[in-house]
Amino acid sequence: MGGVPEPHTGWTFLTNHARVLAAIADDRTSRIRDIAAHCRLTERAVQKIISDLEHDGYLTHTREGRSNTYRIQPGKLLRHPAEASLTVSDLLALLARHEARHTSRQQHQHQ
Repeated sequence: MGGVPEPHTGWTFLTNHARVLAAIADDRTSRIRDIAAHCRLTERAVQKIISDLEHDGYLTHTREGRSNTYRIQPGKLLRHPAEASLTVSDLLALLARHEARHTSRQQHQHQ
């Protein structure tokens, strides 16, 4: 996967903010480099997204040596008016269910 993400044109269903938040939910001690590789974004883009999420109260971090540990605010409501009744934990639960089904399907295909 290297250092340069694959280019993408057009729109997507999930925002990069949602992708970064989900990657952090998977591992609260992920390095920015690892989040960037997982989300196929640049490290600079991930730093900006984390800053946005912290600024708006969706995420906090504590410094532990040279690493960060992130804490997601699960009860925080999503920003768009159409999703104003949904929380961060609702979104992450939906993504986790999808990931679990996807992983299960892959395991069954390789058996």
